[in-house]
Amino acid sequence: MLNDDVCFLSATQLAQLMRAKKIPVQQVVRAHLDQIERLNPTMNAIVTLTAESAMAEAAVADQKIQTNESLGLLHGLPVAHKDLFLTKGVRTTFGSLAYQDYVPDVDSLPVERLKKAGAISLGKTNTPEFGAGSQTFNAVFGVTPNPYDLSKTCGGSSGGGAVALATGMIALADGTDLGGSLRNPASFCNIVGIRPSVGRVPSWPESLGWYTMSVPGPMARSVQDLALGLAAMAGPDDRSPIALETPGEFFARPLERSFKDCKIAFSANLGGLPVEPEVARVVESSRAVFQELSCQVINDEPNIAEADEIFMLWRAWRTELRITPLLKEHRDQIKDTVIWNAEQGLPITGPQLARAEAKRTELYHRMREFFKKYDFLVLPVSQVAPFSIDEEYPTSINGVKMQTYIDWQKTAYHISALGNPAISVPAGFTNTHLPVGIQIVGRHHDDFGVLQLAHAFEQKTQFAQRRPAICMTK
Repeated sequence: MLNDDVCFLSATQLAQLMRAKKIPVQQVVRAHLDQIERLNPTMNAIVTLTAESAMAEAAVADQKIQTNESLGLLHGLPVAHKDLFLTKGVRTTFGSLAYQDYVPDVDSLPVERLKKAGAISLGKTNTPEFGAGSQTFNAVFGVTPNPYDLSKTCGGSSGGGAVALATGMIALADGTDLGGSLRNPASFCNIVGIRPSVGRVPSWPESLGWYTMSVPGPMARSVQDLALGLAAMAGPDDRSPIALETPGEFFARPLERSFKDCKIAFSANLGGLPVEPEVARVVESSRAVFQELSCQVINDEPNIAEADEIFMLWRAWRTELRITPLLKEHRDQIKDTVIWNAEQGLPITGPQLARAEAKRTELYHRMREFFKKYDFLVLPVSQVAPFSIDEEYPTSINGVKMQTYIDWQKTAYHISALGNPAISVPAGFTNTHLPVGIQIVGRHHDDFGVLQLAHAFEQKTQFAQRRPAICMTK
């Protein structure tokens, strides 16, 4: 089997082939390392490579297969970890000069779980500094372009992982999502990314154990592979006070189901947010696909007017807590938008946060009532298509000025404020051949239902089968 074929097999197929002794783990890992060597100098998706240890682990994995030892769910699959996750003995920079030489002595819990499931780490993936913003660049490693157009951004903040997947450098990726960081790069890179329910994939080590805005999760090239990654990453852990009790194996079940008479609320702009015409066109085209699946598609959207205030307050509060201690010694090494966001958190008061939490509780109940009428909500992932790599963030959409560096992500981060599971799945391309994803939002804790509908949509459309041209020409 040719290296290119190996690198673009689904993670599910690849795991089955290795388990059946039809392809050695060492061949699989070597093929992905070759792909990294071929494409990463252009894509800059993998920023720290652990090739030697990966090949050593692959040799051990092959021995286990030959001796019929008990194998993990992801046995032998090549993965890479977002450079916000701690990786024991491997440099973790958070994309910041302040941490450029930091080597932790522990793995983050999502990394630990992927390894325990038998995945083999090839290294770390690029991210914006401290994961702030959906344009993947930083002063340590530079910029990661879009594989479909090198002059455009790949999104972020899990941009390196999305690009590595789209170009066949890895089989599965991990990431985090505060304001859209698993969904936005998935949309921009024609892959799949899910923001799981809060606590579905536990976080540790974590100074903010009760924080509910940011969540870890997987990315993949298909929904089936995404479910496989979630099956490995999800499940209870007493190191996280908000971890959900459902075991990860729950997500390894078949995704097929009938959607006859399923009711979908379809929102073109989530309450009048500006959306670029080409994005709106692609999102609108998805309506017919859901109708082909026998869904009832109804124009409607929840009233979530308070989501913006809630999200921005809690984001600023978290950023201030984490960044302000660094400013005394490293202010000149931290980008302006991160400093701005940290300083936005300084004047926040207890009463402000209390009122925000009260409003968020009202939102929860409003969404609970909304989802009594509908099974899912469908809307754009992002309000824009991939934009220039030379632009840190869009400053206007359709003539509407953006007030902050994340205003253009409101269709994503307003959903973050709700806490509902949400997935980005490929929905088509603009007239200039740039990927666009749609966002499927489910009921409280219905991550599996979200995966099922995304899988049905994906099977109908097959947009994810379209590879970047760079994979064919390098």
